Amino acid sequence: MKLKIGTRGSALAMAQARDMQRRLTALGHEVETVEIKTSGDKDQKNAFAAVGAPGVFVREIENALMEGRIDVAVHCYKDLPSVGPRELVIAAMPDRASQSDSLFVREDTLVESAGFLPLAAGARVGSASARRVALLRHERPDLQTGLLRGNVPTRLAKLLAGDHDAILLASAGLQRLAASAERGENESPIPPGVIQIELDPQRFVPAPSQGALALQVRADDAATHEAVSALDRPDGHDEVRAERELLALVEAGCQVPFGAWCRRAASGELELFAALERDGALRRAEARGSDPRSVARSAFEALLPEEAARR
Repeated sequence: MKLKIGTRGSALAMAQARDMQRRLTALGHEVETVEIKTSGDKDQKNAFAAVGAPGVFVREIENALMEGRIDVAVHCYKDLPSVGPRELVIAAMPDRASQSDSLFVREDTLVESAGFLPLAAGARVGSASARRVALLRHERPDLQTGLLRGNVPTRLAKLLAGDHDAILLASAGLQRLAASAERGENESPIPPGVIQIELDPQRFVPAPSQGALALQVRADDAATHEAVSALDRPDGHDEVRAERELLALVEAGCQVPFGAWCRRAASGELELFAALERDGALRRAEARGSDPRSVARSAFEALLPEEAARR
């Protein structure tokens, strides 16, 4: 079967798409990757909150899919709004990578005695995420934050150049770029002189569905749905569903400092952790249970009781 995969053009997005292309090719399909520029990619000067409504990294790709210019869209699941076009469905969520954020620090600015965020007082940390900035502000109010845009190699280059003392990135992106480098598709993502510190997701709560990919197809394209569904990995579905159910209840996007992370406990229960900044205060909530929807509802009631009472 001939398939066209649509993706953003960043090094990470292309690495992800090439991996999906490789897997589909191994299943006997003829696959072409199509690069699509999104609104979020075109604006490199503003923080995500100022770029536009949720979906700024997916709208153009979804349009290409609905118009038939591509057959499959490869998204970072966290970029997808909680409600998408009715004409499109998620056919597969491949194996999920690390869900955490990582702090990347130049060796000369690392202060191990500083604890959870090993940086000197007043250190400059780069990020474009409202969630990450809010968590930094509440963990270390002494730190300075500065806007950081660009693809992963560009951001790491800015760190080495001294624009920032540290930067925050999703761990999953570095994992996927490292795997791509091992296949000879690009250079190793972490340059010499930079240290990666993976942050506890229970404390530094990631974006909902961070680390997961979503393979999107047209709802009426049964043949492509069947082909792509072979890449689906059911492990992790309930955790992502709980995170995104809570996302829908909170109605959060890039503009809202909000994080949600769910894990499967040894008991088999789902454990959902959430953080939300509201009126300058950081609210946290935890919930446990077996059903993703009810766990999300419990977390919502603990996180925003005043809003939950009205729904």
